[in-house]
Amino acid sequence: MTSADIDLDAVSTGTLPRAELVAELMQDAHDRFGSVDDGEVADYIPALAQADPALFGLSIVSVDGASHSVGDARHEFSIQSVSKAFVFALVCDALGPDAVLQAVGVNNTGLPFNSVMALELNGGSPMNPLVNAGALTTTSLAPGTTGEEKWAFVRAGLSAFAGRPLVLDDDVYASEAAHNRRNQAIARLLESYGRITHDPLEVTDVYTRQCSLLVSAFDLAVMGATLADGGVNPVTGERVVDAAVCHHVLAALATSGLYERSGEWLFSVGLPGKSGVSGGIVTVAPGKGSLATFSPRLDPAGNSVRGQLATRYLSAALGLNLFASRPEPRPTSR
Repeated sequence: MTSADIDLDAVSTGTLPRAELVAELMQDAHDRFGSVDDGEVADYIPALAQADPALFGLSIVSVDGASHSVGDARHEFSIQSVSKAFVFALVCDALGPDAVLQAVGVNNTGLPFNSVMALELNGGSPMNPLVNAGALTTTSLAPGTTGEEKWAFVRAGLSAFAGRPLVLDDDVYASEAAHNRRNQAIARLLESYGRITHDPLEVTDVYTRQCSLLVSAFDLAVMGATLADGGVNPVTGERVVDAAVCHHVLAALATSGLYERSGEWLFSVGLPGKSGVSGGIVTVAPGKGSLATFSPRLDPAGNSVRGQLATRYLSAALGLNLFASRPEPRPTSR
C-alpha cells in the first residue's frame, strides 16, 4: 500500500483563541523569557557568531491569514536548518512522498544533526530529511539537471512558502561555503553509498545557499501556516504543495525536527517543529496555524533556549498541543 491508496484530506483540529487573548499571551511569553540568558550563539560558522544574543521575536499566523508578532519578529536571519522541512515538502510534492521516503527515510537517528556515524551505522541511509545527511540527499533530488536549476527550484519554492521573494545573505553564504568541509564529506559519503547521484560538491553548494536565505520569525510563521493550511499559503492564497504532502512533512517534523531532543519536545510541547542554528524555531498546529520564534542563544543540541521556553508556554496557553486537543462539542440530541 502507498500513500496514494489512502485518503489524506487535511483535518482541522479547531481554531486559535480570539485575537485579544493571542496578543496578550504572546506579550506575556515575550516578557517572561526575554531576560533568559542561558545558551550560546552558534560560532562554528563565523558569520553566525556575530548575531546579537539579545534579539528575541515571536510571531503567530493562523490559517485564515491573521497574525500577531512581538519583539524582533521582523528581524531577518539566515533560515539554516529550518529550510530542511520545507525543501522536503517541495521535493515530496515534485516526486511523490513514497519516492522520497525510499531515498531518504523518516526515522530519528538519535545522534547529532551532522553525524557521520549515523550514516555508517545505518548502511548509508540518511535516516530522515531533517539531519544534514538527509537534507543533502533531499536537496540532490530537487528537479533539475544542474546545480543552478536545482537552486532555482529550491529558492522559488521557499519563497512561495514565505509569500515573498527570499534574498540570499551573501556574507553568511560565503562564511558557510568556506567552512562546510564536513557537509562536503557527508555528501561524498552519500555518493559512495549511491544515495546521491548528482555531483556532491554541487549538492553541498545548493544546500549551503538554501540555508543562507534570509527570513524573519514572521516569515517562518507564514511558512508553517502554509503546512497547517494543507499546503495553501494563508497570506497569498497560493497553493504551494499538495495537501497530502503536509501530512508526511508534519510527521517527520514530529519525530525528528528537534534532532536528538525531539522526544522531549513532543512530550512537553506536543507540536511538529523545526529548529535552526540561527535561533529560529517554527512549530505547526494543523488546521490552526503556526508559531515561530527567534532568539540566537542555543542549547548544546543547537536549539534556541528562549524559543523552546516560549513555544512550550504558548503551546499550552493557546491550546495548540496536539495531544491535549479537545474534540468539537457535539450537538445535544433531542
